[in-house]
Amino acid sequence: MRKGFEGLLGLVKERLGLSLLSGHLFLFANARRNRLKVLYWDGTGLWICSKRLERGRFSWPAEGDEHGKVQLSYEELALLVGRIELGRTRRKN
Repeated sequence: MRKGFEGLLGLVKERLGLSLLSGHLFLFANARRNRLKVLYWDGTGLWICSKRLERGRFSWPAEGDEHGKVQLSYEELALLVGRIELGRTRRKN
């Protein structure tokens, strides 16, 4: 995953059609799903956080819209970053 601030910002605006000022975290993974980047605007500047796995892959959510956009809850994000397979978990009502 080579994209930096400008490249990821372009993806948010053009491909996802969203505003960076929304307060959301934007997650991106490489094709092998062993690297993850988070893009976030805190009101004064842009943050990029990244994680590279030494072994294994992130369990990326399978479902999404036509742009590949998936909305995750805080708990689902924590599970994804913790390498817990989202497909094997379910929400309780």
